Amino acid sequence: MSASPTLYQQLGEERGIQAIATSLYEWMEKLPEAAHIHSLHEMETEDVRSRLVAFLTRFFDGPDRYRELYGEPMMRRRHLHIPIGPAERDAWMLCMHKSLQENVADEALRADVETRIAAFADHMRNRN
Repeated sequence: MSASPTLYQQLGEERGIQAIATSLYEWMEKLPEAAHIHSLHEMETEDVRSRLVAFLTRFFDGPDRYRELYGEPMMRRRHLHIPIGPAERDAWMLCMHKSLQENVADEALRADVETRIAAFADHMRNRN
């Protein structure tokens, strides 16, 4: 009996994960609701996008590129200096939702991905 394909395998890296990350930051630049969270980034968008691709690759059960390139992920710890409350989480999720709508045609796959990402986004909160 073969195992079900991982989210990484279902999404693919170039047309899936990379496209999602690129679109996410495009939405952050476009949406007034996301202006605040976009301004919190301390690196160039390309660097942040590359790190997100590496992180999501492993997050969706693909190769562990983030650890190879940047060390232990510890995402919540890496973001503790940035105030992330419900408003920041919701703005980020709005951008992610739009990105997933653009880049994941399969509704069931999109729902699985969004559910997993939403739990992670909630975990990243460090403010009430």
